[in-house]
Amino acid sequence: MNPTLSPSGRQLLDRRAFLRHAGMGLGGIALATLLSEQGLLATEDRSPIRPRIRPESPLAPRAPHFRPRAKRVVMIFCSGACSQLDTWDYKPELIKRHGEPMPGSDKLITFQGEQGNLTKSPYAFRPRGQIGKMTSDLLPQLGSLADDLCFIHSMTAKSNTHGPGENQMSTGYTLEGFPSMGAWATYALGSESQNLPAFVAIPDPRGGPQTGPNNWSSGFLPAVFQGTPFNAEKRIPNLSPPPSIGTNADRATRDFLKFLNDEHLRQHPGDDELMARVASYELAARMQLAAAEAGDLTGESPATRALYGVDDPDKTKSGFAKNCLLARRLLERGVRFVQLFNGAYAMGEGVGNWDGHKTLQKQYDIHGHILDQPAAALLRDLKSRGLLDDTLVVWTTEFGRMPTFQKGASGRDHNPKGFTVWMAGAGVKAPFSYGATDEFGYTAVENIATVYDFHATILHLLGLNHQRLTFYHNGIERRLTDVHGDVLTSVLS
Repeated sequence: MNPTLSPSGRQLLDRRAFLRHAGMGLGGIALATLLSEQGLLATEDRSPIRPRIRPESPLAPRAPHFRPRAKRVVMIFCSGACSQLDTWDYKPELIKRHGEPMPGSDKLITFQGEQGNLTKSPYAFRPRGQIGKMTSDLLPQLGSLADDLCFIHSMTAKSNTHGPGENQMSTGYTLEGFPSMGAWATYALGSESQNLPAFVAIPDPRGGPQTGPNNWSSGFLPAVFQGTPFNAEKRIPNLSPPPSIGTNADRATRDFLKFLNDEHLRQHPGDDELMARVASYELAARMQLAAAEAGDLTGESPATRALYGVDDPDKTKSGFAKNCLLARRLLERGVRFVQLFNGAYAMGEGVGNWDGHKTLQKQYDIHGHILDQPAAALLRDLKSRGLLDDTLVVWTTEFGRMPTFQKGASGRDHNPKGFTVWMAGAGVKAPFSYGATDEFGYTAVENIATVYDFHATILHLLGLNHQRLTFYHNGIERRLTDVHGDVLTSVLS
């Protein structure tokens, strides 16, 4: 016998041993095949899945990784860090111990300085919906929809500063330069509309969020996937040709330009940069008609206008109402991702946003009135039209606020340790509450969730594997959730 053979090799020279091992191997293959066919085979395949982008049609619809629950997303982003303790997170112990020092917080220093005593919300909490969910009188109409909402009460963020907080909630990273969630979604899935942008950002009528376009940036993804910003009052500029150019002349000019582009592509096949540029200009041409029509709210019924509050005498509220109605019109016309902002920073701290440091009740009385009816109307309208069945609605803010008032002030400081977000619509449990903060609403203590988990869950509902959706950039397989995140399976229906 050859002494160089290993014991395993010598066994294979034995006929009975060979047949025994071969039979076991075939049985293992058969078992793996059966488990795979029934979806019971565990897999750790995290190899990258990069969508195939056709340069001549970069926004064409693309297949998800698996069957999606949602086709489209609308994110309502309340800029300024809306307080969970004055909206969604009911804390009887905070009410009971109002005016007392928070245990273990002697001379606690947070973002703007030393904290005072525990302070209950100036807004009463009441049971809403058939489930009896306790929400505050600040947002009664949204609260009345509690039976349709899936609350995550244990969200945490990495930063207590507005800019990095906004960045993380929109892009997954506290630093600038990374693609937004909407850009990732359209990079993976394209768009169902070839006449409108795949991703639209709708800034508040008072102005933009603190980090502005970074919230809808494409980062290092191709520029075609960045969000297109416009709102009901400030529509996309330069859509109409000059009065001196007639309709026939305009159409003939576009047809001739298309002929020249097609001829150039025929002579230079495979010029991806040119094909992408041509696709961009052709989308712009189609948008001349489609975007104007989508933004025209005059055809909406009086009942719909009243539902949203479009004609409210408060110009800011009516402006936000028009933005919410515009969001619905974009979603029903195939736009993949709409990011709808409530609150702006141009007016200063807390004046036009939810950054209630000094006079929380005075400022929140204004902001709640602007947000509540239009946002609730958007949910009701989507549901009545059957769109909520395959649309995911997300409400969020960059972080939460303290259960104490700041020392010497009548407002709450920043708090990324525990706050509330909610989802509604396609694929989520409702009514449902996930996670919890402590008895004062200060820090998440039950089923603690991160922004990475939140993003992973949203991508999952779109039929995307957050661990495998990547873009190769500077030697790194980048993804929305970096190297973190788990799908919050408990909130899925």
